[in-house]
Amino acid sequence: MNATVVKGNVLSVDVEVRGVVGLADYVAHLKRIPGRCGIAGSGSGALALAFAVERTWRYATALVSHGGPGRVRVEVESHPEDGPAAVAQACRILSLDVDARGFPAVMSQDPVLARRVRAGPGLRPILFGSPWEAACWAVVCHRFRVTHADALVRRIAERRGRTLHVGGREVACFPSPGDLGELDASSGLSEAKRSRLAALADAALAGELDASTLRARPVAEALDAVRRLPGIGPFSAELVVGRGVGHPDLFPEAETHLTTALRRSYDLDGVEPVTVGDAWRPYRSWGAFFFREVPSDEQ
Repeated sequence: MNATVVKGNVLSVDVEVRGVVGLADYVAHLKRIPGRCGIAGSGSGALALAFAVERTWRYATALVSHGGPGRVRVEVESHPEDGPAAVAQACRILSLDVDARGFPAVMSQDPVLARRVRAGPGLRPILFGSPWEAACWAVVCHRFRVTHADALVRRIAERRGRTLHVGGREVACFPSPGDLGELDASSGLSEAKRSRLAALADAALAGELDASTLRARPVAEALDAVRRLPGIGPFSAELVVGRGVGHPDLFPEAETHLTTALRRSYDLDGVEPVTVGDAWRPYRSWGAFFFREVPSDEQ
């Protein structure tokens, strides 16, 4: 990082990005998935983020724009002590912290994946604001359609989180563990799910969903740690580690919609989809993202 500027509660940092990135592709992708909690494209083509900063759980905003060749500019408004952590968290949410210089070589060996990436060549996986938010989404999503789960999570964000002004947009962010509180039936969730969310809030406050700690562990160890939390099974653990912690090299074997799509796209006959994912190392999470969320340019 360089060119750091501090003005009041605003910290502006130019961040070096290793590999291709194009914010216009992020903005275009967000238009395909309206209502995403905690992030929006701004009118200037930048990205507006709002989230609770891990460990302190105070709220912050980040405006991410191009900062010159190979760089993005991250402007965060937060508590002064949270500035550097907020910059790092914003970069993680957008997968800007991953060295992607080897990803083109992976694509060159897989034309099916390459067609997906061509739909948004400057796009990287967009993560949840934190592993805490990812774990909550996984609990809410259980036995619900994704669109229904997204609507319920956004309702929780609007009622218990914060709606913050950033980049000319009002962005609703998911509540901190301390602000979630006791949800009632008006949340649209069962008593069992509300109980699990309360237990996850306690776990997050105790540091058991800390992104940096989980990211430093091998994938298998991180998955085991997350699966010890209430309401977290194989699917949820993979979601938390891959899409909350941001580990770039996790193939989500329990994600049946993904494995079904891979069987169809690769015309697999007696071959497990995980074999396809093995060819994406060390970017298996990235390959899964492009198949899950980005349409092929041939569709």
